Amino acid sequence: MADPNDVWPDNVGGSSTVGGKRVAFYVDRECILCSVCSECAPESFRMSDDGDHDICFKQPADERELRACYDAMANCPVEAIGDDGPG
Repeated sequence: MADPNDVWPDNVGGSSTVGGKRVAFYVDRECILCSVCSECAPESFRMSDDGDHDICFKQPADERELRACYDAMANCPVEAIGDDGPG
């Protein structure tokens, strides 16, 4: 399970509310740069500028993006994605 106390500092931060649910997605330091998240939810996840981990660069804006973020979280092989980050 992702640790909100071990978040990469280059994640976007903040939160969004979609369908009445507040979420604050992030990628923690367990990330192995497999790019599953950026393939599942390219509107929200991408490789970091330094190229050694993925980050959440935009919180989901609608139900479709939220589902994609949860798909990314469910498929992350090292459970490095969380939705309970500092917002």
